[in-house]
Amino acid sequence: MIPPPAIQRGLLTLDRSLFKTSVSAMALRIPASMTMECKKAIGTDMLLEPKIRNVIDSDDGEKSKRLVLLNLDIQTEDLEGASEKTKEFIKDKGIDLTKAEISVGYDHWTADEILRALLPEEIIDEAPSSFTTVGHIAHMNLKDEYLPFKGLIGQVILDKNPNLKTVVNKTDSIDTTFRFFKMEVLAGEDNMIAEVRESGCRFKFDFSQVYWNSRLHTEHDRLVKMFKPTDAVCDVMAGVGPFAMPASKKGCMVYANDLNPTSYKYMLENKGLNKIKDNLHIYNLDGRDFIRKAVEDLETSGYQTPVAVPTVPKGKKGAAVPKAEAIAAAPAPVVAPAAPAHKFKTFDHFVMNLPATAIEFLDAFRGLFKGREEQIPEPKVQLPMIHCHCFSKSDKPEDDVLERVEAVMGGKLELDSVKLHWVRKVAPNKDMYCISFRLPAEIAFASDIKRKLESETDTNSTAGGATEPESAEKRPKTE
Repeated sequence: MIPPPAIQRGLLTLDRSLFKTSVSAMALRIPASMTMECKKAIGTDMLLEPKIRNVIDSDDGEKSKRLVLLNLDIQTEDLEGASEKTKEFIKDKGIDLTKAEISVGYDHWTADEILRALLPEEIIDEAPSSFTTVGHIAHMNLKDEYLPFKGLIGQVILDKNPNLKTVVNKTDSIDTTFRFFKMEVLAGEDNMIAEVRESGCRFKFDFSQVYWNSRLHTEHDRLVKMFKPTDAVCDVMAGVGPFAMPASKKGCMVYANDLNPTSYKYMLENKGLNKIKDNLHIYNLDGRDFIRKAVEDLETSGYQTPVAVPTVPKGKKGAAVPKAEAIAAAPAPVVAPAAPAHKFKTFDHFVMNLPATAIEFLDAFRGLFKGREEQIPEPKVQLPMIHCHCFSKSDKPEDDVLERVEAVMGGKLELDSVKLHWVRKVAPNKDMYCISFRLPAEIAFASDIKRKLESETDTNSTAGGATEPESAEKRPKTE
């Protein structure tokens, strides 16, 4: 193998010329016509290094000859370290051996190898060569000890990743209203307008002004897969639309909202980029206000669950099957029963993807459907599923998240509908989860202003009684 680059510690500005060096290798001088035969015969005894040619022009100036470089473990004319097959081939063919000098420079080594040669020895164990890609932007999260070398690090990352144009670092400060991290450009263009593709959709946004996390694409896909094309979905903290756009393209009726005016602006633009028309409605409101507004607007629109239309299958080679046979052979579609025009329809799903604070907004669901009891005779079917993202540092996240949700909503969840899904680890002692549950009738139809659980807590405190912990059977299911 090519040795690691020479140590150049203490630099704050990158000087690529310092990495120029040469390496000696044994080489076979052969006729050019024998090149393929030779390479096949010596196999892994040939030099196999990325970015370095193992067949070069002959050092004697003859255009009809080539030098085939041997791997660097073979450094003597007796070919110590080479296979017997290679030795026999060279002997039988009467091939001359020579020494060749290989020029190696900055471009040969990886970002990690370069950074280990540049950074102080005490901080190279975790050389910061990892980053998240957002379009043309590399997003880094440098620890404090690397900040004096941030410009150097950014330039190396930019050099070693030709698809990138900008390298940024997250600063300590965070926008407290809209929850996006402030960025500083370490290297490359000062261009924060990113374009990415995810879940079959295009997204454009100003990465410095909105929240976007490419690591969440699996979670976006997971929830969208739950939605049926006939579902109505309310995305309360939608960002630039990573749930809303693919759900709309799937056929769902989507109402999406974000308080950040920049997110709202790009959500409108992304609607156009993805050629979405009448089944995506976009708002710029506070989350609590939006929940009530969206429910009212969906009802005012007269929206009803679309009736599923069976598709007519085709026979072999695209030949159409007679309609009568097709209908008989097709599985019966799952179709909602016909409903009178006045039947009340609400959302099938609410998505609340703001893990730092989403639980706090769940109080908006208390009494949300008060007065609709007669129009919702089957609450365990008709009331919506809520998917709320959150963080937990607890070693018992099922209990922690459930208790927090019930405290805010002022009532008990129906545990047979509750699932807690682990999303990802965000810090050594902090994980992101998504709790999914059906809105309980007790909470949906509530009329009291004060939360029920607060009253119960006050009563228990006055009585001095202690409640027993719930059994495992009463805890939410964890995925």
